[in-house]
Amino acid sequence: MPAQHLNLQQNAKVREEFASMRREKKARHRDIAETLEISEGELIAAHAGTAAIESKCLLRATCLRAEWPEIIAAVESLGEVMALTRNPSCVHEKTGTYSKISHNHHVGLVLAGEIDLRIFYQQWAFGFAVTEQTGSGEERSEQKSLQFYDATGTAIHKIFIKPQSNVEAYEALVASFAAVEQQTGIQTKDAAEKMLELADKDIDVTGFRQAWASLRDTHEFFGLMKKFAVTRTQALRVADAQFVQQIDVSSCQDLLQAAAAEAVPIMVFTGNAGMIQIHSGPVSKIAKMGPWVNVLDPRFNLHLREDHIASAWVVKKPTTDGLVTSLELFDADGETIAMFFGERKPGKPELCEWRALIDNLLSESQTCAA
Repeated sequence: MPAQHLNLQQNAKVREEFASMRREKKARHRDIAETLEISEGELIAAHAGTAAIESKCLLRATCLRAEWPEIIAAVESLGEVMALTRNPSCVHEKTGTYSKISHNHHVGLVLAGEIDLRIFYQQWAFGFAVTEQTGSGEERSEQKSLQFYDATGTAIHKIFIKPQSNVEAYEALVASFAAVEQQTGIQTKDAAEKMLELADKDIDVTGFRQAWASLRDTHEFFGLMKKFAVTRTQALRVADAQFVQQIDVSSCQDLLQAAAAEAVPIMVFTGNAGMIQIHSGPVSKIAKMGPWVNVLDPRFNLHLREDHIASAWVVKKPTTDGLVTSLELFDADGETIAMFFGERKPGKPELCEWRALIDNLLSESQTCAA
Protein backbone atom coordinates (compact mmCIF):
# COMPACT_ATOMS: atom_id res chain seq x y z
CA MET A 1 0.00 0.00 0.00
CA PRO A 2 1.26 3.56 -0.65
CA ALA A 3 2.96 5.58 2.06
CA GLN A 4 0.48 7.91 3.72
CA HIS A 5 -0.47 9.90 6.78
CA LEU A 6 -4.15 10.08 7.66
CA ASN A 7 -5.50 13.46 8.75
CA LEU A 8 -7.61 14.01 11.87
CA GLN A 9 -10.88 13.63 9.99
CA GLN A 10 -9.72 10.39 8.35
CA ASN A 11 -8.56 8.99 11.69
CA ALA A 12 -11.94 9.82 13.23
CA LYS A 13 -13.62 7.94 10.37
CA VAL A 14 -11.29 4.96 10.96
CA ARG A 15 -12.32 4.85 14.63
CA GLU A 16 -15.99 4.98 13.68
CA GLU A 17 -15.68 2.21 11.09
CA PHE A 18 -13.60 0.08 13.44
CA ALA A 19 -16.22 0.25 16.19
CA SER A 20 -18.97 -0.66 13.74
CA MET A 21 -17.16 -3.65 12.23
CA ARG A 22 -16.02 -4.96 15.62
CA ARG A 23 -19.50 -4.73 17.15
CA GLU A 24 -21.59 -5.88 14.22
CA LYS A 25 -19.32 -8.25 12.31
CA LYS A 26 -16.81 -9.29 15.00
CA ALA A 27 -14.18 -8.65 12.34
CA ARG A 28 -10.48 -9.05 13.15
CA HIS A 29 -8.20 -6.01 13.27
CA ARG A 30 -6.24 -7.11 10.22
CA ASP A 31 -9.41 -7.67 8.18
CA ILE A 32 -10.87 -4.30 9.21
CA ALA A 33 -7.65 -2.56 8.13
CA GLU A 34 -7.75 -4.36 4.80
CA THR A 35 -11.37 -3.32 4.26
CA LEU A 36 -10.47 0.29 5.03
CA GLU A 37 -7.44 0.04 2.72
CA ILE A 38 -4.98 1.05 5.42
CA SER A 39 -2.33 -0.86 7.35
CA GLU A 40 -3.09 -2.46 10.70
CA GLY A 41 -0.58 -0.12 12.30
CA GLU A 42 -2.54 2.88 11.00
CA LEU A 43 -5.73 1.33 12.37
CA ILE A 44 -4.22 1.13 15.86
CA ALA A 45 -2.53 4.56 15.62
CA ALA A 46 -5.89 6.17 14.79
CA HIS A 47 -6.88 5.30 18.37
CA ALA A 48 -3.91 7.08 19.98
CA GLY A 49 -3.76 10.71 21.13
CA THR A 50 -6.11 12.99 23.03
CA ALA A 51 -8.85 13.10 20.39
CA ALA A 52 -9.12 9.33 20.31
CA ILE A 53 -9.23 9.01 24.10
CA GLU A 54 -11.90 11.72 24.41
CA SER A 55 -14.07 9.97 21.81
CA LYS A 56 -14.50 7.01 24.18
CA CYS A 57 -13.62 4.39 21.56
CA LEU A 58 -13.76 0.64 22.00
CA LEU A 59 -9.99 0.70 21.61
CA ARG A 60 -7.36 3.01 23.10
CA ALA A 61 -3.69 3.06 22.13
CA THR A 62 -0.67 4.54 23.88
CA CYS A 63 2.35 5.27 21.67
CA LEU A 64 5.57 3.74 23.03
CA ARG A 65 9.09 5.07 22.67
CA ALA A 66 11.31 3.19 20.22
CA GLU A 67 13.29 1.48 22.98
CA TRP A 68 12.48 -1.98 21.73
CA PRO A 69 15.12 -4.17 23.48
CA GLU A 70 14.39 -2.46 26.80
CA ILE A 71 10.65 -2.96 26.40
CA ILE A 72 11.05 -6.66 25.59
CA ALA A 73 13.37 -7.06 28.61
CA ALA A 74 10.68 -5.49 30.80
CA VAL A 75 8.05 -7.97 29.55
CA GLU A 76 9.57 -10.60 31.87
CA SER A 77 7.95 -8.75 34.79
CA LEU A 78 4.48 -9.40 33.32
CA GLY A 79 4.67 -13.10 34.08
CA GLU A 80 2.71 -15.44 31.84
CA VAL A 81 1.41 -13.85 28.63
CA MET A 82 0.48 -14.90 25.09
CA ALA A 83 3.01 -14.16 22.32
CA LEU A 84 1.70 -13.81 18.76
CA THR A 85 3.72 -13.60 15.56
CA ARG A 86 2.21 -13.83 12.10
CA ASN A 87 2.70 -13.35 8.40
CA PRO A 88 -0.08 -13.09 5.78
CA SER A 89 -0.54 -16.89 5.75
CA CYS A 90 0.22 -18.15 9.25
CA VAL A 91 -0.47 -17.13 12.87
CA HIS A 92 1.69 -18.57 15.69
CA GLU A 93 0.48 -18.16 19.31
CA LYS A 94 2.36 -19.33 22.42
CA THR A 95 1.57 -18.90 26.10
CA GLY A 96 4.51 -18.58 28.49
CA THR A 97 6.90 -16.22 30.24
CA TYR A 98 9.57 -14.05 28.61
CA SER A 99 12.97 -14.78 30.16
CA LYS A 100 16.60 -15.36 29.15
CA ILE A 101 16.32 -12.15 27.14
CA SER A 102 19.34 -10.64 25.40
CA HIS A 103 20.28 -8.51 22.41
CA ASN A 104 23.35 -7.71 20.38
CA HIS A 105 22.95 -4.52 18.36
CA HIS A 106 19.75 -5.03 16.30
CA VAL A 107 19.27 -8.76 17.00
CA GLY A 108 17.46 -10.01 20.09
CA LEU A 109 16.82 -13.40 21.66
CA VAL A 110 14.20 -14.74 24.06
CA LEU A 111 15.14 -18.28 25.06
CA ALA A 112 12.56 -19.00 27.74
CA GLY A 113 11.57 -22.44 26.47
CA GLU A 114 7.91 -21.94 25.69
CA ILE A 115 8.54 -18.39 24.47
CA ASP A 116 11.35 -18.79 21.93
CA LEU A 117 12.01 -15.75 19.73
CA ARG A 118 14.56 -14.42 17.25
CA ILE A 119 14.09 -10.64 17.01
CA PHE A 120 15.30 -8.28 14.28
CA TYR A 121 14.86 -4.84 15.79
CA GLN A 122 16.01 -2.92 12.70
CA GLN A 123 12.58 -3.74 11.23
CA TRP A 124 10.65 -2.28 14.20
CA ALA A 125 9.19 1.21 13.70
CA PHE A 126 6.08 1.63 15.88
CA GLY A 127 4.92 0.27 19.21
CA PHE A 128 1.66 0.66 21.13
CA ALA A 129 0.08 -0.39 24.38
CA VAL A 130 -3.48 -1.28 23.39
CA THR A 131 -6.59 -1.61 25.54
CA GLU A 132 -9.78 -2.83 23.89
CA GLN A 133 -13.23 -3.22 25.38
CA THR A 134 -14.64 -6.67 24.64
CA GLY A 135 -18.01 -8.21 25.32
CA SER A 136 -20.98 -6.35 26.76
CA GLY A 137 -23.01 -6.18 29.95
CA GLU A 138 -21.76 -8.49 32.67
CA GLU A 139 -19.34 -10.08 30.20
CA ARG A 140 -17.70 -6.74 29.42
CA SER A 141 -13.93 -6.80 29.94
CA GLU A 142 -10.68 -5.24 28.73
CA GLN A 143 -8.05 -6.93 26.57
CA LYS A 144 -4.61 -5.38 27.09
CA SER A 145 -1.68 -5.94 24.78
CA LEU A 146 1.63 -4.62 23.46
CA GLN A 147 1.77 -4.39 19.67
CA PHE A 148 4.73 -3.69 17.37
CA TYR A 149 4.73 -2.73 13.68
CA ASP A 150 7.23 -2.11 10.89
CA ALA A 151 7.58 1.08 8.85
CA THR A 152 4.78 0.02 6.49
CA GLY A 153 2.39 -0.49 9.42
CA THR A 154 2.52 -4.29 9.14
CA ALA A 155 2.31 -6.22 12.42
CA ILE A 156 5.57 -7.76 13.65
CA HIS A 157 4.72 -9.06 17.12
CA LYS A 158 1.98 -8.81 19.75
CA ILE A 159 1.98 -9.66 23.46
CA PHE A 160 -1.41 -10.24 25.09
CA ILE A 161 -2.16 -10.01 28.79
CA LYS A 162 -3.78 -13.17 30.17
CA PRO A 163 -5.87 -13.56 33.36
CA GLN A 164 -2.76 -14.92 35.13
CA SER A 165 -0.55 -12.00 33.99
CA ASN A 166 0.75 -9.29 36.32
CA VAL A 167 -1.47 -6.37 35.27
CA GLU A 168 0.21 -3.94 37.68
CA ALA A 169 3.57 -4.69 36.05
CA TYR A 170 1.98 -4.13 32.63
CA GLU A 171 0.66 -0.73 33.67
CA ALA A 172 4.07 0.18 35.10
CA LEU A 173 5.75 -0.86 31.83
CA VAL A 174 3.36 1.31 29.79
CA ALA A 175 3.91 4.29 32.08
CA SER A 176 7.67 3.83 31.89
CA PHE A 177 7.88 3.58 28.08
CA ALA A 178 5.02 5.85 26.96
CA ALA A 179 6.11 8.46 24.42
CA VAL A 180 6.09 12.05 25.67
CA GLU A 181 4.01 13.18 22.69
CA GLN A 182 0.85 11.10 22.23
CA GLN A 183 -0.15 11.82 18.64
CA THR A 184 -2.96 10.35 16.57
CA GLY A 185 -1.82 8.51 13.45
CA ILE A 186 1.53 7.43 12.03
CA GLN A 187 3.49 8.17 8.87
CA THR A 188 3.98 4.89 7.02
CA LYS A 189 6.45 4.09 4.25
CA ASP A 190 6.21 2.09 1.06
CA ALA A 191 7.33 -1.53 1.27
CA ALA A 192 10.89 -2.08 0.09
CA GLU A 193 11.17 -3.58 -3.36
CA LYS A 194 11.67 -7.32 -3.34
CA MET A 195 15.07 -8.68 -4.34
CA LEU A 196 15.05 -9.61 -8.02
CA GLU A 197 15.83 -13.26 -8.64
CA LEU A 198 18.76 -13.96 -10.96
CA ALA A 199 18.21 -16.37 -13.83
CA ASP A 200 19.23 -19.91 -12.90
CA LYS A 201 21.84 -19.84 -15.69
CA ASP A 202 23.57 -16.94 -13.93
CA ILE A 203 23.96 -18.88 -10.67
CA ASP A 204 27.12 -20.84 -9.86
CA VAL A 205 25.07 -23.98 -9.36
CA THR A 206 28.10 -26.27 -9.02
CA GLY A 207 29.68 -24.06 -6.36
CA PHE A 208 26.36 -23.66 -4.59
CA ARG A 209 25.77 -27.42 -4.44
CA GLN A 210 29.29 -28.04 -3.15
CA ALA A 211 28.82 -25.38 -0.44
CA TRP A 212 25.47 -26.94 0.57
CA ALA A 213 27.09 -30.35 0.91
CA SER A 214 29.76 -28.76 3.14
CA LEU A 215 27.31 -27.15 5.59
CA ARG A 216 28.09 -27.80 9.25
CA ASP A 217 25.22 -25.88 10.87
CA THR A 218 21.70 -25.01 9.69
CA HIS A 219 22.35 -21.36 10.62
CA GLU A 220 24.98 -21.18 7.84
CA PHE A 221 22.26 -21.51 5.22
CA PHE A 222 21.35 -17.80 5.18
CA GLY A 223 25.00 -16.89 4.50
CA LEU A 224 25.08 -19.50 1.75
CA MET A 225 22.11 -17.92 -0.02
CA LYS A 226 23.66 -14.47 0.31
CA LYS A 227 27.02 -15.63 -1.03
CA PHE A 228 25.51 -17.17 -4.17
CA ALA A 229 22.80 -14.46 -4.57
CA VAL A 230 19.88 -16.90 -4.59
CA THR A 231 16.40 -16.56 -3.13
CA ARG A 232 15.20 -19.29 -0.82
CA THR A 233 12.90 -21.01 -3.31
CA GLN A 234 15.54 -20.69 -6.02
CA ALA A 235 18.04 -22.34 -3.67
CA LEU A 236 15.70 -25.29 -3.32
CA ARG A 237 15.02 -25.42 -7.04
CA VAL A 238 18.71 -25.60 -8.06
CA ALA A 239 19.90 -27.74 -5.12
CA ASP A 240 21.17 -31.29 -5.47
CA ALA A 241 18.23 -33.71 -5.48
CA GLN A 242 19.70 -35.64 -2.53
CA PHE A 243 18.94 -32.63 -0.31
CA VAL A 244 15.52 -31.43 -1.55
CA GLN A 245 12.28 -32.84 -2.81
CA GLN A 246 9.12 -30.94 -3.66
CA ILE A 247 5.95 -32.54 -2.31
CA ASP A 248 2.22 -31.91 -2.27
CA VAL A 249 1.06 -28.68 -0.62
CA SER A 250 -1.37 -30.66 1.59
CA SER A 251 1.58 -32.39 3.29
CA CYS A 252 1.55 -29.96 6.22
CA GLN A 253 -1.77 -31.23 7.54
CA ASP A 254 -0.69 -34.85 7.06
CA LEU A 255 2.56 -34.20 8.93
CA LEU A 256 0.86 -32.47 11.87
CA GLN A 257 -1.73 -35.23 12.20
CA ALA A 258 0.98 -37.91 12.11
CA ALA A 259 3.10 -36.03 14.68
CA ALA A 260 0.06 -35.75 16.96
CA ALA A 261 -0.95 -39.40 16.54
CA GLU A 262 2.59 -40.68 17.26
CA ALA A 263 3.44 -38.04 19.91
CA VAL A 264 6.56 -36.92 18.03
CA PRO A 265 7.81 -33.56 19.40
CA ILE A 266 8.35 -31.01 16.66
CA MET A 267 9.55 -27.45 16.10
CA VAL A 268 7.36 -24.95 14.24
CA PHE A 269 8.98 -21.72 12.95
CA THR A 270 6.73 -18.87 11.84
CA GLY A 271 7.82 -15.32 11.24
CA ASN A 272 8.18 -12.13 9.29
CA ALA A 273 11.04 -9.71 8.62
CA GLY A 274 11.09 -8.53 12.25
CA MET A 275 10.46 -11.71 14.24
CA ILE A 276 10.69 -15.49 14.19
CA GLN A 277 8.63 -17.35 16.80
CA ILE A 278 9.28 -21.02 17.54
CA HIS A 279 7.22 -23.78 19.14
CA SER A 280 9.12 -26.79 20.45
CA GLY A 281 7.29 -29.83 21.77
CA PRO A 282 4.36 -32.09 20.97
CA VAL A 283 1.15 -31.10 19.20
CA SER A 284 -2.17 -32.71 20.00
CA LYS A 285 -5.37 -31.28 18.54
CA ILE A 286 -5.17 -30.78 14.77
CA ALA A 287 -8.28 -29.37 13.08
CA LYS A 288 -9.06 -28.33 9.50
CA MET A 289 -11.54 -25.46 9.25
CA GLY A 290 -12.17 -24.27 5.71
CA PRO A 291 -8.80 -23.23 4.25
CA TRP A 292 -7.20 -23.16 7.71
CA VAL A 293 -5.06 -25.95 9.17
CA ASN A 294 -5.03 -25.44 12.93
CA VAL A 295 -3.19 -26.64 16.01
CA LEU A 296 -5.51 -25.96 18.96
CA ASP A 297 -3.55 -26.96 22.04
CA PRO A 298 -3.88 -25.26 25.45
CA ARG A 299 -0.57 -23.35 25.21
CA PHE A 300 0.13 -23.41 21.49
CA ASN A 301 -2.14 -22.41 18.62
CA LEU A 302 -1.22 -22.37 14.94
CA HIS A 303 -3.51 -21.13 12.16
CA LEU A 304 -2.16 -21.77 8.65
CA ARG A 305 -3.84 -20.96 5.33
CA GLU A 306 -3.36 -24.11 3.28
CA ASP A 307 -4.73 -22.37 0.18
CA HIS A 308 -1.83 -19.89 0.38
CA ILE A 309 0.79 -22.64 0.05
CA ALA A 310 2.26 -22.45 -3.46
CA SER A 311 5.04 -24.97 -2.86
CA ALA A 312 6.15 -27.39 -0.14
CA TRP A 313 9.62 -28.90 0.12
CA VAL A 314 11.38 -31.50 2.22
CA VAL A 315 14.83 -30.03 2.83
CA LYS A 316 17.93 -31.73 4.25
CA LYS A 317 20.94 -29.80 5.51
CA PRO A 318 24.23 -31.41 6.62
CA THR A 319 25.43 -30.48 10.12
CA THR A 320 28.08 -31.75 12.53
CA ASP A 321 25.21 -33.66 14.19
CA GLY A 322 24.13 -35.33 10.94
CA LEU A 323 21.39 -34.37 8.49
CA VAL A 324 18.67 -32.03 9.73
CA THR A 325 15.37 -32.41 7.88
CA SER A 326 12.57 -29.87 7.53
CA LEU A 327 9.27 -29.34 5.77
CA GLU A 328 9.24 -25.80 4.37
CA LEU A 329 6.17 -23.99 3.00
CA PHE A 330 6.18 -20.99 0.64
CA ASP A 331 3.56 -18.68 -0.83
CA ALA A 332 3.20 -17.59 -4.46
CA ASP A 333 5.77 -14.80 -3.97
CA GLY A 334 8.36 -17.23 -2.61
CA GLU A 335 7.96 -15.92 0.95
CA THR A 336 8.31 -18.41 3.80
CA ILE A 337 4.99 -19.31 5.45
CA ALA A 338 6.28 -21.79 8.04
CA MET A 339 8.99 -24.40 8.61
CA PHE A 340 8.71 -27.66 10.55
CA PHE A 341 11.55 -29.65 12.15
CA GLY A 342 11.84 -32.46 14.61
CA GLU A 343 12.55 -31.13 18.10
CA ARG A 344 16.28 -31.08 18.70
CA LYS A 345 19.09 -29.25 20.47
CA PRO A 346 22.56 -28.46 19.06
CA GLY A 347 24.93 -31.36 19.70
CA LYS A 348 22.19 -33.97 19.34
CA PRO A 349 21.20 -35.87 16.18
CA GLU A 350 17.80 -35.58 14.61
CA LEU A 351 15.02 -37.67 16.14
CA CYS A 352 14.60 -41.00 14.37
CA GLU A 353 10.84 -40.68 14.88
CA TRP A 354 10.81 -37.35 13.05
CA ARG A 355 12.83 -38.72 10.15
CA ALA A 356 10.40 -41.65 9.92
CA LEU A 357 7.48 -39.19 9.66
CA ILE A 358 9.23 -37.37 6.81
CA ASP A 359 10.15 -40.61 5.03
CA ASN A 360 6.52 -41.71 5.22
CA LEU A 361 5.42 -38.32 3.87
CA LEU A 362 7.81 -38.66 0.92
CA SER A 363 6.64 -42.20 0.26
CA GLU A 364 2.99 -41.15 0.19
CA SER A 365 3.79 -38.20 -2.06
CA GLN A 366 5.57 -40.47 -4.55
CA THR A 367 2.67 -42.92 -4.49
CA CYS A 368 0.15 -40.15 -5.22
CA ALA A 369 2.31 -38.85 -8.08
CA ALA A 370 2.69 -42.28 -9.67
